[in-house]
Amino acid sequence: MKKVFVDGSAGTTGLRIVERLDARQDIERICLPEALRKDPDARQDAIARADVAFLCLPDDAAREAVTLAEGTDTVIIDTSTAHRTLDDWTYGFAEIGGLRDAIRTSSRIANPGCHASGFIALVAPLAQNGMLPADTALSCFSLTGYSGGGKKMIAQYEDASRDALLEAPRMYGLSQSHKHLPEMVKVCGLRTAPVFCPVVAPYYAGMFVTVPLTGDFGKASVEALYADYYRSGLVRFVKDAQEEGFLSAGAFSGRDDMQITVGGQDGRLTLMARFDNLGKGASGAAIQNMNIRLGVEETAGLNV
Repeated sequence: MKKVFVDGSAGTTGLRIVERLDARQDIERICLPEALRKDPDARQDAIARADVAFLCLPDDAAREAVTLAEGTDTVIIDTSTAHRTLDDWTYGFAEIGGLRDAIRTSSRIANPGCHASGFIALVAPLAQNGMLPADTALSCFSLTGYSGGGKKMIAQYEDASRDALLEAPRMYGLSQSHKHLPEMVKVCGLRTAPVFCPVVAPYYAGMFVTVPLTGDFGKASVEALYADYYRSGLVRFVKDAQEEGFLSAGAFSGRDDMQITVGGQDGRLTLMARFDNLGKGASGAAIQNMNIRLGVEETAGLNV
């Protein structure tokens, strides 16, 4: 039985990981008492005893936790932004070409960001297959449920006396310097970052990422590429997915997989990805990476 430690289990990502782990019979979770949850010595001991340690922490705390793991054989899966663009860390998006094999042998795995996951799932296959030049000017609109903002934002939205402005979608990242942009650029091999418009809306979970594409792009050829590229894993292409002419951002709430589809017509396409910001956008991807690294069924303990 493998031993697993979740450092930062009180946050939304950590709580979902714990929920998935505690439902399994092949995992023994190392737990710290509340009084020692932030104690460096206790955390260092827990990391050293674990086969896998999930870091569900702010960036600086995640970097500190990595130093606590020095000299151990523990596999670190970091859900923060801290290590996603570093060459000595494996980017934990198994479905993107070659990364599944790298995850199988890596001891340092950086879990993707939620918005970035949808963008990369849509753009990386086109870029890697020469269909999308690296200097293409792109934009991205991404709608997320409020659970993506963590405990503070959840409390704001679920407060009965909340500000009336929270009743409607709210755009953020207005400076075009969102923390997910560097990984979006690097993993897709782009030369410039997309114009990115993230929006938080008054529903708990679910993410809908769209990338418009204009020019010499045929709908059938893009669909054929996706169908071939995503033959395994938790990203699935569905041709003309819709619900009576609509697509709901909440359709994959509670799930750990992702659906991508293509709308529009030749020369005017909308690339679309739907998933749970806490699922394939965070905790579900982290569990998937652990499963691959441990050599067990990739979907073990996941809702797909």
